[in-house]
Amino acid sequence: MEAALPVARLPPHDPKTPALSVVDMHTGGEPLRIVYAGCPEVAGPTLLAKRRYMRHHLDYVRRRLVFEPRGHRDMYGAVLVPSELPEAHLGVLFLHNEGYSSMCGHAVLALGRFALDFGLVPAPPEGARETQVNIHCPCGLVAAFVACEGGRSCGPVRFHSVPAFVLASDLTVDVPGHGKLVMDIAYGGAFYAFVSAEKLGLDVSSAKTRDLVEAASTVTEAVKAQFKITHPESEDLGFLYGTILTDGKDAYSEEPTTNICVFADEQVDRSPTGSGVTARIALQYHKGLLPLNQTRTFRSSVTGSVFTGRAVRESKCGDFKAVVVEVAGQAHYTGTASLTVEDDDPLRDGFLLK
Repeated sequence: MEAALPVARLPPHDPKTPALSVVDMHTGGEPLRIVYAGCPEVAGPTLLAKRRYMRHHLDYVRRRLVFEPRGHRDMYGAVLVPSELPEAHLGVLFLHNEGYSSMCGHAVLALGRFALDFGLVPAPPEGARETQVNIHCPCGLVAAFVACEGGRSCGPVRFHSVPAFVLASDLTVDVPGHGKLVMDIAYGGAFYAFVSAEKLGLDVSSAKTRDLVEAASTVTEAVKAQFKITHPESEDLGFLYGTILTDGKDAYSEEPTTNICVFADEQVDRSPTGSGVTARIALQYHKGLLPLNQTRTFRSSVTGSVFTGRAVRESKCGDFKAVVVEVAGQAHYTGTASLTVEDDDPLRDGFLLK
């Protein structure tokens, strides 16, 4: 019979020592650290203004949340803030190893569960099997639909994206070490370059992750140097977030299509990438490869986890023809923590391994 050991307890927390209260989740293997208490007020009349304020005045929060020794270079964070939109249940700022994203699909799937379970939305009526959570992301309002039972989340979550569109199709970019490659740039709340890994001499399903990261990063830097990214409605959204290497299987199939997303400072998404799936669906619809309401399955080359996506209706973004995309996946809780930062800790603001 095993001896019962006493439960270890941390020393009492000094109220003068800053602490971030967080809930950790993952969606398809991609982590999400949600700050629900302890973050200083993020000022600004709009969500995009709050994003700018946090970047300029509170970036130490991001570093403490995401970087080692409390996080790691592939950690992803979400800070909950008020929204100026009356229909939004919550606003969110997305944090990564380089800065601040405009959209994060895996985070929206997790935040849908979190918002319901932590009482950020009205309790669903008795017997309801799904409830809607309106999440104001920097790219716009995103509606999440959370499966529920007895007033709590259970099972998968799906969301309807902001209008997604193709910025450039069959664009030729001179990629160092690989020559001139044809690729596409599409928007799913964030802009991505899409190219088949085969064009870079790699198999997205079997190549070493490090080799895929280096190839994707080379593409990202080449696109940034040779093509100007602009968003038709907001300068804040006009940047290339990363590159998604695919298996090249863009024509519809009942079999999953595999990809890997490398974004920010060579950060690797463990999931199939929610905003990337959104943009890939928009790209396939644009090229006539996928009709409305045809569901495709997308698989992560890193973990094998899957999301599904489908274009649910046509829309517009500025002068661009666009589609609203539904993405579905499964999020899970992994723990809670109080992240403390002692004044005499020389690594209080974190560090990032290169």
